[in-house]
Amino acid sequence: MKIPNFADIRAAKARISSFVHTTPLLTNNTINSISGAEIHFKCENFQKVGAFKFRGACNSVFALDDNSAAKGVATHSSGNHAQALALAAKMRGIPATIVMPNNSPQVKKDAVAGYGADIVFCKPTLEARESTLEQVIAEKGHTFIHPYDNFNVICGQGTAALEIFELSSEFEAIIAPVGGGGLLSGTAITAKSQKPGIKVYAAEPEGADDAYRSFKAGKIIPSKNPDTICDGLLTSLGELNFEIISQYVDDIFTANDEEIKAAMRLIWERMKIIVEPSSAVPLAVVLTNKELFAGKKIAIILSGGNVDLGKLEF
Repeated sequence: MKIPNFADIRAAKARISSFVHTTPLLTNNTINSISGAEIHFKCENFQKVGAFKFRGACNSVFALDDNSAAKGVATHSSGNHAQALALAAKMRGIPATIVMPNNSPQVKKDAVAGYGADIVFCKPTLEARESTLEQVIAEKGHTFIHPYDNFNVICGQGTAALEIFELSSEFEAIIAPVGGGGLLSGTAITAKSQKPGIKVYAAEPEGADDAYRSFKAGKIIPSKNPDTICDGLLTSLGELNFEIISQYVDDIFTANDEEIKAAMRLIWERMKIIVEPSSAVPLAVVLTNKELFAGKKIAIILSGGNVDLGKLEF
């Protein structure tokens, strides 16, 4: 199992820099006062498709050789990765097929279709998603781009942290949310390469704490019946992701849904930006562990801003 290194992440940045947004790093005096820390928010909610996922999908698509690319790409996803891969494929001018559960939100179906990808619907189970994807790949010869357990996806996600360190190397800690582990893996490799003494932390909802339990147990413990408002953090850790997290991450913290909602509302009200619940978990962790972060300069990655405005949590 080949683990990416910092050179791979720098190569990813060179490959995708003309396609992705360099997102801003923002601070807020009120949130700093409430938390007792100096927090800098990396705003991937301003990324294309509204989430960091575009970085990994874009790197994976543009890393393909011409022959493989011409055959197209495929994945199964009902979320941000589906939109990200569809857009990246459109930008390279190659086919994309996305296997989506038939109960996916209409707004996400519309977005994937709008980027020109073919959609194949399946029953809303992991078994149905995987078996349908296998059929698609057998029929069309597409390359499977996994949402997080993928070398090039991890390298692409790591470019968000690389942009942070290009602005400042003074951070004492960096925090990213964790679901499948793509963003956290890339972030951890970048951060430890740029500043070996930095603390790399993950933030996870209590109702979907498989990464926390896996990290503590030293082996992957799959997620079973996760229950949280953070719909972007429901997946179990990937194998490559777990290897990287075990090696580079210092600790994983959890927050409950009420704490996450409060943090999300604070970001909306004080920073005047839209973030989804998954993005608010790192701030929730800081606010519930103030003694650990007091007086420190921290970077937090806001992973995305794709919120169903008809189903707001407040």
